[in-house]
Amino acid sequence: MTRHRRLIQQVRTLGRYPSDEEAERVLDAVLAVLGSQLGGDERCELAVMLPERARAVFASQIPLPEPAAAPAFVEAVARALNTSPTSARWDASSVLAALESLGGDRLTNRLLNHLPRGYALLFGRADLAATAA
Repeated sequence: MTRHRRLIQQVRTLGRYPSDEEAERVLDAVLAVLGSQLGGDERCELAVMLPERARAVFASQIPLPEPAAAPAFVEAVARALNTSPTSARWDASSVLAALESLGGDRLTNRLLNHLPRGYALLFGRADLAATAA
């Protein structure tokens, strides 16, 4: 099984999608939106961890000058998938949790340090910054 197929299977399992095709559609949409949010070393480090096809989807997006807040990220995923914000939140979390297992805690911590507050919940983590503030 290829690395890309394993990633799709992980997204399918986490998101409880009925088919590999649906999991891949969600993976591509979330990676495309995430690609517009990340720049710098974090972007490069994540791109290296991704299987080639997923890397191409992620890297095809030009990063915004500043990443959007987590709710705007979810809204962009909802638009890309033509779904509700609630479903998009589930979809984003399914993909981001799979990316966390792919890249590990160190990379996820770096991504979360680069992204605005609120993304931790999408990665399946407690948003401790909100409690500490």
